[in-house]
Amino acid sequence: MAPDDSEDALLDGLVRSAFQVMGVLTRIGAEHDLSLTQLRVLGIVRDRRPRMSDLAAFLGLDKSTLSGLIDRAERRGLLARAPSPEDKRAVVVLITDAGRELNQRMYQEVREALAPATGRLGPQQRQQLADLLEPVLTPPLPHPPRPSARR
Repeated sequence: MAPDDSEDALLDGLVRSAFQVMGVLTRIGAEHDLSLTQLRVLGIVRDRRPRMSDLAAFLGLDKSTLSGLIDRAERRGLLARAPSPEDKRAVVVLITDAGRELNQRMYQEVREALAPATGRLGPQQRQQLADLLEPVLTPPLPHPPRPSARR
């Protein structure tokens, strides 16, 4: 069964937009001495505490490669490791205050860099595009339960 024109147009649009976004992310990451993979890690851990093994699997990296990435981020004060509250044998990755601040700064830089493209859409079109993209995106890592505030 041959793809129809709408499938070709969709694939072309996804690839072209991915190249545009990856170009912006690669440039901004490089300005902060971060690779695209390091940017992905910072983005993932900004609002969750993934286990090292889950993060490696999600990124398609072997554990030693991920460990090296986390080591470098720890030396820069961007990330930290801690025992998992649910399973003391497992290790989770945490973003530090410095990592959160850098992440927020880079997010704003990405927003500004993509503004010429996203600004061509009205608010309703932006929401519609976000809604349409959701089912085709890779599901994110699940949010593990946060540690209880009780001691």
